[in-house]
Amino acid sequence: MAMKTTGSKKYLQLLLFQVALLGPVFCGKILVWPTEGSHWMNMNVMIQELIRRGHSFTILVANASLFIEPRPKTTEKFEIYNVPYGKDLPETLLNEIVDLWLNNRPTILTFWQFYKELGRLSVGWQEMNKMMCDAVLTNQELMARLHGSGFDLLLSDAVTPCGELVALKLGIPFVYSLRFSPAFTLERHCGKIPAPPSYTPASLSELTDRMSFGERVKNFVSYHLQDFVFQSYWGHWDAYYSKVLGRPTTLCETMGKAEIWLIRTYWDFEFPRPFLPNFEFVGGLHCQPAKPLPKEMEEFVQSSGEHGVIVFTLGSMVHSLSDEKSNVIAKALSQLPQKVLWRYKGKKPETLGSNTRIFDWIPQNDLLGHPLTKAFITHGGTNGLYEAIYHGIPMVGIPMFADQHDNLVHMVAKGAAVQVDFNTMKTQDLVDALKTVIYNSTYKENALKLSKIQHDQPVKPLDRAVFWIEFVMRHKGAKHLRPAAHHLTWYQYHSLDVLAFLFTCTATTVFILFKCCLCCCRRCGRIAKRKTE
Repeated sequence: MAMKTTGSKKYLQLLLFQVALLGPVFCGKILVWPTEGSHWMNMNVMIQELIRRGHSFTILVANASLFIEPRPKTTEKFEIYNVPYGKDLPETLLNEIVDLWLNNRPTILTFWQFYKELGRLSVGWQEMNKMMCDAVLTNQELMARLHGSGFDLLLSDAVTPCGELVALKLGIPFVYSLRFSPAFTLERHCGKIPAPPSYTPASLSELTDRMSFGERVKNFVSYHLQDFVFQSYWGHWDAYYSKVLGRPTTLCETMGKAEIWLIRTYWDFEFPRPFLPNFEFVGGLHCQPAKPLPKEMEEFVQSSGEHGVIVFTLGSMVHSLSDEKSNVIAKALSQLPQKVLWRYKGKKPETLGSNTRIFDWIPQNDLLGHPLTKAFITHGGTNGLYEAIYHGIPMVGIPMFADQHDNLVHMVAKGAAVQVDFNTMKTQDLVDALKTVIYNSTYKENALKLSKIQHDQPVKPLDRAVFWIEFVMRHKGAKHLRPAAHHLTWYQYHSLDVLAFLFTCTATTVFILFKCCLCCCRRCGRIAKRKTE
């Protein structure tokens, strides 16, 4: 009997130990307001990890979405809503924005015209976003269904307005996933993050944190110009947000209610700058160790011998190039001893060499992690750059639009890349750039330094992102991390009222002293005059 009791106690102790190891398990319900393209790819990585941990997801998707394809029989639920436009509208706007950057890159003489045109296209894109927003918020059946689902949190990308409105209408906290906004406008004005223009380069400025006087002038102008564009072309959201919420408010005031901002960069990529407790840097969260390549691709890679291979892609949004450009690139690649794997869907170039193989799709991360990979030719998208950083591969950048020029400026400044101008690129330019990053060992060394920084973190980026999302759900928010700046007016934030008060006090004191001195001088003068008389 005693032996039986002892055995029961051991089983009970073992059970209690297992429960203690597992700890409290919290599984929440999360609503997602996504953004297209690479933004969705990053957010989907977080979603899949949270699903693996037991959370359930509902993803709001427009029926005209370009990149987000609802999949039947998946672990997440897709809530599809109808918008009054077809896929041709977002595709046309996207192509116009790409063409603007490719053919009219801003210079000192043309930057005003460039930003004016970019603002016009931005209005078109935001009108489309407003139609998406209306399609959800005015759909009473959908909103009632969402309200009854008992969501714990909304996950949104800050560059696509409306997610925060849906969250407030449902009465739930929301978290942002964000790469950047022009001149950090949303981060500065809505998130209240400091960004001194003296050493914090404005996004899209193509500057580093080490600026000459002329560059600081350019940076200062860039901040204020992009602020002007933001107010001019995003200001109409203020009235819309006030109408939806039924009270006077602004876009920034509403966005400022975000509990956490998950910024998809890290200090291996960023230049040091101030940030706040509710801003978390999670760059590289999608990176992972390389998996084996498909058999045929592995054979091609192994056939390169000691020379190794070059991985080449211009991203998912550039499907083809002009015949002239594709032949310039193909001819350059043909002059190299390395084998080249080129992701390209356009017409096969006439100058394509026997060392180059074209693919509709490549397992980019797995190729960059292959021991025979020597260099990466990239358009400068953040996802690709982070995979190259993760695996320590030097880069040749051919930036084309959006943040790509800016991204590659960071990599060039950190000594891990060489940049080539797409518009003026000649065959020899690309050959020289590739030979430089492959045969000059400092580029590989610098890429490996960045890789070590990326890997040497107390918590992995994906785990950090997941932790803060779960943190907000567990605590129903993270108000203790939000700065008091959200409760100040713009003049209070910059202490202009304090300066005005101090200036008034000083001026009044000086005026009184001046009057007293003047009065004393006059009295002394009268006394002296009487004595003389």
